[in-house]
Amino acid sequence: MNNPRTFLLVALFALSYLIYSQWQIDYNPQRVEAVEEAAPKAASQDPAIPVASDADIPQAGSVPAPIKAEVPGELAPAGTQMEPVTVTTDLLRIQIDPRGGNVVSADLLAYPEQPNEAQRVRLFDTDPSRYFVAQSGLVSTDSPAPNHQAPFQTASHDYVLADGQDRLEVPLTWSDPSGVQVSKIFVFQRGSYVIEQRQQVDNQSTTKWTGNAYRQLQRVPLVLDSSGIKGYTNTSRYSFMGAAWYSPEEKFQKLKFEDFKSDPLNRTVTGGWIALLQHYFFAAWIPPADEADQFSSKEVGSTGQVRYLVRSASPAIEIAPGAQQTFSARLYVGPKLQSTLDDLAPGLAKTADYGIFTVISEPLHWLLAQFHKLTGNWGFAIILLVILIKAVFFKLSEAQYRSMAKMRKMQPRVAALKERYGDDRAKMNQAMLELYKKEKINPLGGCLPMLVQIPVFLGLYWVLLESVELRQAPFILWIHNLTAPDPYYVLPVLNAATMLATQWLTPMTGMDPMQAKMMKFMPVIFSVLFAFFPAGLVLYWTVNGALGLLQQWIITRRIEAGPKGSVPATTK
Repeated sequence: MNNPRTFLLVALFALSYLIYSQWQIDYNPQRVEAVEEAAPKAASQDPAIPVASDADIPQAGSVPAPIKAEVPGELAPAGTQMEPVTVTTDLLRIQIDPRGGNVVSADLLAYPEQPNEAQRVRLFDTDPSRYFVAQSGLVSTDSPAPNHQAPFQTASHDYVLADGQDRLEVPLTWSDPSGVQVSKIFVFQRGSYVIEQRQQVDNQSTTKWTGNAYRQLQRVPLVLDSSGIKGYTNTSRYSFMGAAWYSPEEKFQKLKFEDFKSDPLNRTVTGGWIALLQHYFFAAWIPPADEADQFSSKEVGSTGQVRYLVRSASPAIEIAPGAQQTFSARLYVGPKLQSTLDDLAPGLAKTADYGIFTVISEPLHWLLAQFHKLTGNWGFAIILLVILIKAVFFKLSEAQYRSMAKMRKMQPRVAALKERYGDDRAKMNQAMLELYKKEKINPLGGCLPMLVQIPVFLGLYWVLLESVELRQAPFILWIHNLTAPDPYYVLPVLNAATMLATQWLTPMTGMDPMQAKMMKFMPVIFSVLFAFFPAGLVLYWTVNGALGLLQQWIITRRIEAGPKGSVPATTK
């Protein structure tokens, strides 16, 4: 295998990978399903003996029962819908429905849907086509307990984290004639996407209170068609969308929406969390680290009317008359900021999912973040990262380009051998081997550097695709968004020019006419493909190609300036 063939092989591999990724999206899309109304009903059982149920509200006990659908977009029976509580901080604008004390709307104030637009990214939403909510409640077999549909009272419907204020508490209350009172308190901190939630049970009845707390996330997947949806780029179609969970034993795990029915989650976990992920953003319930919670998942609704739910349920506890007990948890609603997520909970940074390239992508992301601190511009950070990668692989690339330059220099002598031996392939190959041996040329010298760099390129590809830090990040001049295609196709054209110049320096020895034609069309194919890719990815590929071209040109000139050599004598 000579160097042109190696180059062609690597190019075809990269192109095939990108086309396959697109094919997976086009022919296996995530779809939003319609919603079906279903009347929720409560059920009870002995706390020690969990029994399966079709109820939407989990049953009390040590293990929650399966889940039934509830009506998205209609959180209270007709005529009894309650005014939401709006909470505004420096990072979040949240709406809490007093019917259940559920978080039903979440705007991320630091993330516009489109550059220079006032509309913010909305993660939680009760719109049936984008339904996504965070629910919580209490259940008990024989004690009064407010589930996620019980009506709460609130002193105000508008809370704002004022300038100079670092902490904001939003209390909701529920009471029962028996004397049981429950306060559901949401705590917001300045500069944080974490919402602390406390469900405080004050048992002023004459009997003990026994029950469980549960927290759950429920949504429909987003439709990502060829036109995309507002607030999301076409690259969103490549990102994982589904459930995720973490346990200290099994670490980070994912559950695709299509696997909810066939392989549901059902585990007891201490020190973990549950989440629903989408491109750039996610929501997660994080129970106390020392609490053994039951994690479960369920596909709810009927065929064509499906939603997906993940739940964390606490162990059952008893509260004596006159005593209080608090169930606590944290709700994360925000971006996949890898530099801070692991400080909140172990493994939470894994929600920025790089798949099989994680071991390569994570250090590359760290390096990219360090370069951004230095330059303040993600485009220049990408360029510096490419320079660093080229420096690391400099010696490997040098060996590759030396081999290619020597083969280029030998082309007249190879042509003479072809003319001498004509169609005698055996003698021709023997003479070629002697020539390479004499001139100390390794025909395979260009293979290893290219093969080694393939995983690095693909790892960086996923970094640029998944990093929310680069979302809508500007570069310079006409490139105002590194996650959107180059609006004037300048970078794809520069990349084509780089590939053409590289072809000119690359020897075509031993290539058949079909391979030669494919080599000529490669710049065109890649330019058309890159016209639809995010500018950050094309910037990486173009700078990498330009630096490689410069190195190859310098080495080629040095090799060609050396002694010419002669064609070996005919082997008889």
